[in-house]
Formats: sequence, C-alpha cells, structure tokens
Amino acid sequence: MTLTDDRVDEKTTTAHDEPGDHDLFSHYARKTDIERSMFEGVDITALCGKQWRPSRDFTKFPVCPTCKDIYEGMQD
Repeated sequence: MTLTDDRVDEKTTTAHDEPGDHDLFSHYARKTDIERSMFEGVDITALCGKQWRPSRDFTKFPVCPTCKDIYEGMQD
C-alpha cells in the first residue's frame, strides 16, 4: 500500500454524508484512489474513513487531524 502526502478536497454533499466537522477539512487518501476518482467520478475513502468525491480546492481547508495522525504514525 503506497500513501502520499497529497491532500484532497471534498464535496459538500456525498453519498456517505455524516454530520460532523470532517466536511470542513482536507483529507489524506491514496494517490491511485484520487486519480481514479478524477477520471471515473467515484467516491474514495480517506485514511480517517471519510468517503467523498473530490471536487473542491483542498488548499482552502485545514488538514483533517485524524488523517494527519494516521499518516504520521505510518511514517515511523
């Protein structure tokens, strides 16, 4: 499994919407999943478990703290 430092934006409405603050963050996901979503328009899953279809500018949102913790733990 290869993970990258790529942050991904998220759509405000998804098939798996759950109430919470995770819609206010950029999330980490596998690069291959991000590319697949861009070409095929499918939902992807972030490290934290959030499912969404990337569509917004990820640079405008802070990184999801759960994704960040998981990613940093994988670096050890």
